[in-house]
Amino acid sequence: MTRESLIKRTLDSLTRLPNQKLREVSDFAEFMLNKNWGTEGIQTLTSNSKSFQFLETEEELYSKADLKEIYK
Repeated sequence: MTRESLIKRTLDSLTRLPNQKLREVSDFAEFMLNKNWGTEGIQTLTSNSKSFQFLETEEELYSKADLKEIYK
């Protein structure tokens, strides 16, 4: 289905909705538009965070000697 046909189908459906449902759809559309904008900020905060710093110094629990079978 093309973008244009999806837009037309959505607009046709929107015209038949009662006002309260139309507000809900509008709120959801705004949420969808805004949710991607924050992704980069969250990624930056997470990568700069020290919350998982303990993983950098975590000791190795297993070695190749612990393997029962080695796949190539």
